[in-house]
Amino acid sequence: MGLLSSLRPHRRGSSGGAQAQWQWSFLDAVWAVFLVAVVVFLALVFTPRRGDTLAAPAGAVVPPCAASEVDLLPCEDPRRSSRLSREMNYYRERHCPARGEASACLVPPPPGYRVPVPWPESLHKIWHDNMPYGKIAERKGHQGWMKQEGSYFLFPGGGTMFPDGAEQYIEKLTKYVPLKSGLLRTGLDMGCGVASFGGFLLKENITALSFAPRDSHKSQIQFALERGIPAFLLMLGTRRLPFPAQSFDFVHCSRCLIPFTAYNGSYLIEVDRLLRPGGYLIISGPPVQWKKQEKEWSELQAMAQSLCYKLITVDGNTAIWKKPNQASCLPNQNEFGLDLCSTGDDPDEAWYFKLKKCISKVSLSEEIAVGSIDKWPNRLSKPSARASFMDDGVNLFEADTQKWVKRVSYYKRSLGVKLGTALIRNVMDMNAFFGGLAAAVASDPVWVMNVVPAKKPLTLGVIYDRGLIGVYHDWCEPFSTYPRTYDLIHADGINSLISDPKSGKSRCDLFDVMLEMDRILRPEGTAVIRDSPDVINKAVQVAQSIRWTTQVHDSEPESGSAEKILVATKTF
Repeated sequence: MGLLSSLRPHRRGSSGGAQAQWQWSFLDAVWAVFLVAVVVFLALVFTPRRGDTLAAPAGAVVPPCAASEVDLLPCEDPRRSSRLSREMNYYRERHCPARGEASACLVPPPPGYRVPVPWPESLHKIWHDNMPYGKIAERKGHQGWMKQEGSYFLFPGGGTMFPDGAEQYIEKLTKYVPLKSGLLRTGLDMGCGVASFGGFLLKENITALSFAPRDSHKSQIQFALERGIPAFLLMLGTRRLPFPAQSFDFVHCSRCLIPFTAYNGSYLIEVDRLLRPGGYLIISGPPVQWKKQEKEWSELQAMAQSLCYKLITVDGNTAIWKKPNQASCLPNQNEFGLDLCSTGDDPDEAWYFKLKKCISKVSLSEEIAVGSIDKWPNRLSKPSARASFMDDGVNLFEADTQKWVKRVSYYKRSLGVKLGTALIRNVMDMNAFFGGLAAAVASDPVWVMNVVPAKKPLTLGVIYDRGLIGVYHDWCEPFSTYPRTYDLIHADGINSLISDPKSGKSRCDLFDVMLEMDRILRPEGTAVIRDSPDVINKAVQVAQSIRWTTQVHDSEPESGSAEKILVATKTF
């Protein structure tokens, strides 16, 4: 007899039957409540959570997330952000779950997902089923953003301010901005749409990092990354953007709708912090000569003038300014109350750092200005003034560069890492230091997101001086990108990413970091992890729990290091 049958009340005679029936019904209810409590308890105990050091016991396999979490963005989750303040778009910035709050599960691909279209074909088309979202095609197709054709989404290269195509728009800008001279290498494309502007600049040897927030169109940045274009999920709201000062050779806004002069000019001040001396600011669309935005346009011109920016041209709805090469011309008399920040301000601090309403003082302005810094590609291999300013910076730079040339050669020759082939386009270096890995693969058909951990020395400025791109990040939190966006993720010294630099104690778990790597790695993508044998042994256990296939190798023979290298592949 089954459990439920044994709990049924037995029938009795008529004498006292009503009372007995009531008594057994009450016991049934007690048993039912008990069973429900047991089920809930077991679910809580055995459903792993991020931050739980026992989340991946030996031999256990992490379960898949619900199908509804196919595009999980832990720090840009509207279920959380909808409860936050809308002032200065605070609710659209990063807001991550507390440690232990998020379930530990593997984000599934959408039905019909397949290995992405390889670069450079992906610039023009991607698989529809990899991102089955047609809102942009429906709403922006007439502006040349994208359209659906059979099993593909096609990208003609248009945008709201350049419906005839990015290439024609770039030709127009080239009349005023030296986009084809080698002088400019790094750009920031704000509010980028599907990043066609950045995509078509790549053939000019210019790397523009495109960003946009999670938005109503759904997945602009996801489309950009699926195309193989450098992109990042980001909102300019109440905080500094996670980049160093004086890093971008130009900043571009094509109908990005950022109110640059609002909040006492906080957003234009942030642009000024990011723009390299001698760099260019390009704004197309509102408020430039825009109907009913005459006041905003006048304020933008006046504030740029207060910063001593030179207005190069106003061509229709496109305005272009050039930032002065020398240090800021402030203090001066201006209607906006602009002044220099105190000497205690570090303009390179940009991880959860509130926007300031003052202009950052930056040393070495003239030495790292556009025109002073070497042209591309020479700047890639030459230590900049910013590197020279660090303790033993030049020697560290040169040693790091040589080390990564040898390591990348070993990866390709002996470890079977498919760098240089059509299988790898989007690459992330989780612990970039001076960007040596990215420099070593500069001739391959890849782009690299160089991540400098926010608790380590702030070397990201040197990376930008080399003509490379990257962001600050803390790996105890999820990264601001969609699932399935990188073909190769590299982690050198993964244990150092979770360790407190002073005490050496772990701030979070290796399991959490590798689960996040799995979220952003494409199916059949590769993870390369370097560390001590003990750490690699732990990493292998976690890798097996998240269904990766693994191989462990010795480090380069000539290095004399006891380090081990884990090469893992994410399975479908």
